Amino acid sequence: MALRLKFLHTLVLLTLVFAAPGYAVEVRAVRLWAGPDNTRVVLDLSGSTQHSLSVLKNPDRVVLDVSGASLSPHAVAPPATGAIKQVRMAKRPTGELRIVFDLSRPIHAKSFLAEPNKQYGYRLVIDMGGAGAAETPVKVEHARPDARDLIIAVDAGHGGDDPGAIGKNGTQEKDVVLAIARALAQRVNAEPGMRAVLTRDGDYFVPLRDRMRRARAQQADLFVSIHADSIRDRTVDGSSVYILSQRGATDEASRWLAERENASDLIGGVSLDDKGDVLASVLLDLSQSASLSASQVAAEHVLHQLNQVGEIRKPQVQQARFMVLKSPDIPSMLVETAYISNPQEEMRLRGATQQAKLATAIHQGVRAYFYDDPPAGTRIAELAGAGASHPGLARPVLARPTVLATAQGDDTGE
Repeated sequence: MALRLKFLHTLVLLTLVFAAPGYAVEVRAVRLWAGPDNTRVVLDLSGSTQHSLSVLKNPDRVVLDVSGASLSPHAVAPPATGAIKQVRMAKRPTGELRIVFDLSRPIHAKSFLAEPNKQYGYRLVIDMGGAGAAETPVKVEHARPDARDLIIAVDAGHGGDDPGAIGKNGTQEKDVVLAIARALAQRVNAEPGMRAVLTRDGDYFVPLRDRMRRARAQQADLFVSIHADSIRDRTVDGSSVYILSQRGATDEASRWLAERENASDLIGGVSLDDKGDVLASVLLDLSQSASLSASQVAAEHVLHQLNQVGEIRKPQVQQARFMVLKSPDIPSMLVETAYISNPQEEMRLRGATQQAKLATAIHQGVRAYFYDDPPAGTRIAELAGAGASHPGLARPVLARPTVLATAQGDDTGE
């Protein structure tokens, strides 16, 4: 009887130990991506676990403890990059795996556990960032004291540990859209009276709201996000253009109004933090209405030009709740250049020729939009008034009447 009780006691103890969260989780890899303003660390895990994160000073460092974890023999400390000078990893006597990131400057850090998806298993993600271009307003450089350049924010979707959609032959969306974004920026910069700013210019992760903040910091007149769509049916092809849906605008308005006392962001140059509820709501509604109207017209011009270089999947400008479209004071559009899931379109997207065609089409659409209704005080307004040559000034005519359509969109995804 005593032997049986002892066996049951041991069995209960073993069950509790093995059922404890984070037991025997293996860290299979540690990956880093560094951008100008932030650094992302991703730990590939064999399962779910608990962790703690601390930001320490003298010297500056981030300390991560992963409960009950072991380090795979294949996992090595990544080389220094961005704000990280060195990565140190060791097992503690208390059972945690400790990873220390020695820093070259003070930063802020936050972490979260990502659930498995089609491409990865469990991941522990740490985002490190500090005061940078995304948070520091930059005065727009003027061509002359009485005329300024138009600023076009060009956003290459995804990046870093987020590859976006992946084609049948392994082409990653983040790579082709960066190439198209760079080509578009070159064409914008070659245009008299226009200047491009890239939200990312390398293979690193930029949070979705930071993309919007970077555009606002540069006082952008237009925000263009570049993507390549994907769908299970590999025969589907063609381009499409999205603007923010009314539901997305309403959600964002609620967020701005709720946070206006603590926000440093401006709506059209007017702060909301000292305004009453009614006045703040009216100002925000006016700004959003003007922005959505301009987004619609600009998107029509771009869709018209894309129709000249390839198939159009959706001949109407679509609406969705994509996060990057939510700037209430900057006209914004998201361009799905092609379906990377279609093998023929994937092959074309990989080539510089198709990338150039797409970049040229988007540029011509943006150019036509601004020449059609140039903002006062810009060089484009002067050039248009002087009769400068500009193609595409007529309102675009597509295969079907252009009307707003509603599409499924995600508040946080792209």
